Amino acid sequence: QVTFVESGGGLVQPGGSLKLSCSASGSIFSTFGMGWFRQAPGKLREPVARITAAGLPIDYAAAVEGRFTITRDNNKKTIYLQMNNLQPDDTAVYYCNMASPVSASWGQGTQVTVSS
Repeated sequence: QVTFVESGGGLVQPGGSLKLSCSASGSIFSTFGMGWFRQAPGKLREPVARITAAGLPIDYAAAVEGRFTITRDNNKKTIYLQMNNLQPDDTAVYYCNMASPVSASWGQGTQVTVSS
């Protein structure tokens, strides 16, 4: 079973930036696509961005297109989410998982709060 640990969240003002990291356990990290997901208070968890095993972005949610960038470093077993021009609607707990999520692999997530 692969597990993930997210980090890099925090409190930021509207228009600010954050870079999230997700570290994975296990030796097969480089063989599967990965994704970032988020869950805002009172809402269902939703996909944000996905990336192939080789590091090519697959897609972005319409709400973040042009502001967020997903990347990965297979040598470090880590994926990243660069978030620019953050807005209050981006406030959520952010999670990473395989591109087709495995329920047993959800981590604790990292809180992102966008507020003035």
